[in-house]
Amino acid sequence: MLGDCCCCFPGRSSASGDVSDRDPVLLVSGMGGCILNSKKKKKFALQTRVWVRIFLADLEFRKKAMSLYNPQTGYTESLDDSIEIMVPEDDYGLYAIDILDPSPFVKCVHLTDVYHFHDMIDMLTGCGYKKGTTLFGYGYDFRQSNRIDKAMDGLKEKLETAYKATGGRKVNIISHSMGGLLVTCFISLHNDVFSKYVSKWICIACPFQGAPGCINDSLLTGLQFVEGFESFFFVKRWTMHQLVVECPSMYEMLPNPEFKWEKQPEIQVWRKQSEDGETCVKLESYDSTNSFILFEEALRHNELSYGGKTVALPFNFSILKWATGTRKVLNNAQLPKGVSFYNIYGTSFDTPLDVCYGSETSPIEDLPDVCHTMPKYSFVDGDETVPAESAKADGFAATERVGVASSHRLLLRDKTVFELIQRWLGISQKVNNHSKTSKVMSVNLD
Repeated sequence: MLGDCCCCFPGRSSASGDVSDRDPVLLVSGMGGCILNSKKKKKFALQTRVWVRIFLADLEFRKKAMSLYNPQTGYTESLDDSIEIMVPEDDYGLYAIDILDPSPFVKCVHLTDVYHFHDMIDMLTGCGYKKGTTLFGYGYDFRQSNRIDKAMDGLKEKLETAYKATGGRKVNIISHSMGGLLVTCFISLHNDVFSKYVSKWICIACPFQGAPGCINDSLLTGLQFVEGFESFFFVKRWTMHQLVVECPSMYEMLPNPEFKWEKQPEIQVWRKQSEDGETCVKLESYDSTNSFILFEEALRHNELSYGGKTVALPFNFSILKWATGTRKVLNNAQLPKGVSFYNIYGTSFDTPLDVCYGSETSPIEDLPDVCHTMPKYSFVDGDETVPAESAKADGFAATERVGVASSHRLLLRDKTVFELIQRWLGISQKVNNHSKTSKVMSVNLD
């Protein structure tokens, strides 16, 4: 099947015709997949990059990006009300999702862990797409809900811009990870607009039914994006923990309790208990329907020091209520007639499903101790972040679903993924005989 696909060369124009013959492409990022800047709420204030940066990453993030959820507005808002978080719009929206730290040092040493859509942008421009005419990007404040008005309005504006730039040609969307949930919310809430502007939607590594192991653990112990030297570009695990407890987008990626999982995801805790004056150790289990009992108890003492004050950060039931509403929006999404949907999901990597804290020999005495305990995981097949079972369960009539043996972030520069995208976009060009592609693990045609 892939033998007929074609490989394009970065920096070269397509041999298949003028750029005006191309339908526009809009790239949509996911969780942590775009630059965030902070600025003071006054004219001519300078912007400071708070996500991602090589110098003072954790310090700048804690000073300027920490936030609290406002149930009246539905937005998570900065603890410093003189600061606003912005996504840069440079380069037709592509700058923010290209290289997350675009400093000269990063580009010089080519630190690929902070290269996000960079390789895909290069591939598409090499195939003849032109920035601002047939190629656009959409980054957004990934701390917020996937169905919040600002995110929905921003996506609508991008679709209109791309549509008009090509004289009324419908747009092809390529989304990654949580960006697929944002697009799904848009379909559910603005189905007529989506139908008007979109021709094809290529979805990559979307947690359609949640990312159980990663999200459950993130709400309890934090989120580590990368390991090793590259981790210095990102904030620390516990800093991310304090952020995600107030992030609607994270709650919206909790495992869908209505989905019929092959095995229901669980959080397990080895607990030391006293019964009739005797001490014993028991294994407690919490599934998707009662895990909130654990979250509430484990986070009851959670707090943040900010500006000399202590801010309480328990499990947020207001956000949970909002996220439950988002799950209904996601479940109700119907793909408009005439729109082709393609789903690429990662396979062949151990991906967390269950998380377990403590052990029979080292049990947890007080549930808040869970937040400072590294878990053990039980794994299923997936991309290291999203189980294949969740990513495949889109609920749409897909033109194709394809499993690619690659990890979550590396899917954005996988050669097999590029070949699939080129074929689905209808790009025709001579084959690069020196290219090598990873193996496609499964193909499902609907």
